[in-house]
Amino acid sequence: MNSYQIILADDHVILRQGIKKIIDEYGDLQVIGEAGDGLELLELLKKSSPDMVILDISMPNLRGIEASKEIKNLYPLIKILILTMHKKAEYVYYALSAGVEGYLLKEDTESELFAAIETIRSGKTYVSSCFATKMTDDLVQYYRGEKKETSELLTTREKEVLKLIAEGKSSKEIASLLFISVFTVNNHRANIIKKLKLKRTADLVRYAMDQGYIANPA
Repeated sequence: MNSYQIILADDHVILRQGIKKIIDEYGDLQVIGEAGDGLELLELLKKSSPDMVILDISMPNLRGIEASKEIKNLYPLIKILILTMHKKAEYVYYALSAGVEGYLLKEDTESELFAAIETIRSGKTYVSSCFATKMTDDLVQYYRGEKKETSELLTTREKEVLKLIAEGKSSKEIASLLFISVFTVNNHRANIIKKLKLKRTADLVRYAMDQGYIANPA
């Protein structure tokens, strides 16, 4: 039986070694490569064809979410599991909007890693169990509210800014991409929040996904 091949990407060597040891002791899973940052990972993928990539968000040169977008663009069949210490819900939405199949906290590695891998391997999405209540509450709150067609409230420029916010871009990055000032970006952001009555970044990300401004993973 062919092994299920995995590449690890994390800038902490000791952590990679620990995860590799755990994975290699489990059934037909096999770690076939390691990378210390996003750019190294992309170079490695030019020579390897793994079934899955497990990577951190916080890596030098090319961060995990940006690397995930590039991987999905170049190698759409490769499954991606984010393994990170970031606990804020908006990071989950950033990751899902980038097309990843899983989001797992490093602190849950021992108890949930294999469940995450097998869930993703079976064609489903896995999110660390600690987010379950939070995400359910968010969805209940969202769908119990009055669902109005609000997309027409936004100007074309505001939609552009919203899309970039949802993709995880900073105000400075948005200003550079749209050739406007940071002050103008912040004004657009304030107007978007006021019009949509959404306060948190995670809510803006969900709204952008719902409106089709960014990819909503199956």
